[in-house]
Amino acid sequence: MHKVLKFFSRKNRYYQGPVTDHFDGVRFFSPSQPQDKGFVELLRWQLGGGRKPWPETFPSPFRDRPPGAVGGLRTALIGHASFLLQVAGLNILIDPVFSERASPVSFSGPKRLNPPGIAFEDLPPIHAVLITHNHYDHLDTATLGRLWHVHRPRFVAPLGNDAVIRTAHPEIAVETRDWGGSVDLGHGVTVHLEPAYHWSARGINDRRMALWCAYLLTTPEGTIYHIGDTGFGDGRIFHAVRERFGKIRLAHFPIGAYEPRWFMEPQHMNPEDAVKAFRIVQPDQALGHHWGTFRLTNEGVEEPPADLAAALRAADIPDGRFKPLRPGEAWEAGSPPG
Repeated sequence: MHKVLKFFSRKNRYYQGPVTDHFDGVRFFSPSQPQDKGFVELLRWQLGGGRKPWPETFPSPFRDRPPGAVGGLRTALIGHASFLLQVAGLNILIDPVFSERASPVSFSGPKRLNPPGIAFEDLPPIHAVLITHNHYDHLDTATLGRLWHVHRPRFVAPLGNDAVIRTAHPEIAVETRDWGGSVDLGHGVTVHLEPAYHWSARGINDRRMALWCAYLLTTPEGTIYHIGDTGFGDGRIFHAVRERFGKIRLAHFPIGAYEPRWFMEPQHMNPEDAVKAFRIVQPDQALGHHWGTFRLTNEGVEEPPADLAAALRAADIPDGRFKPLRPGEAWEAGSPPG
């Protein structure tokens, strides 16, 4: 499949840079991750049945109206993989998606089952926006344009994603880094870009032309590990984070979009995988996201938290240490578990 992709496009439309251990001159790759699934495998999934029914709506009981600033540490799930992280006086959005659909068009594609848990108008002043990768459920150019118009934040993203964003909004400056790079946001907060086992694409001929990442934030309130999407793979990326950064105060782990496993395992952890990652990283607190807002895969809407609870019981980890969030639900350092 990798050779087929190179045949159809021999030039990267987003990024030109030297060959590295995860860039072949045209496309990025994860050295320990299997190659892309092909069209035949995609059809096998789409036509194979097994999709659990989802409701038309799945409203959250929570709605957050965040404070203007937090001296300590507070995080709130806006929905799916979108977070507002407030730390050391900074307000940071991660993968903000406020649009009705996670799609290149407004009339089709995965539709929200619940409104954003924080209304756009209720956002505090936003200082920085972090983008993990360019899939539509993580990089929403309409939302980024609104944020630029209202807040003028700094934008940070992995290599190549600046070109994706500038196609829609040429006025937005994006600070891009490779894996291992970092950006100083001020207030004692530094953002580090770390590997993830995933991929990228906005269309049919740009697969893996922009890099993807996880984020590690070193802050005065402790170290925060955010993963937008990843497979578990061989687990090396989690051991590397623990070894490089030491104690982790808070981790955001994805727990949804994981069925069928034969198709999704290389790119999306299931709750059992997320618990394995938890045991390696050993954060003081983990919060689960990437479930219950956009229907992307085969599992039922409420399966991720149920499967997470079962995996935590099997690993003898208290539920409060790893909590699945609903949109609008917030966690603040010093709050009781559960």
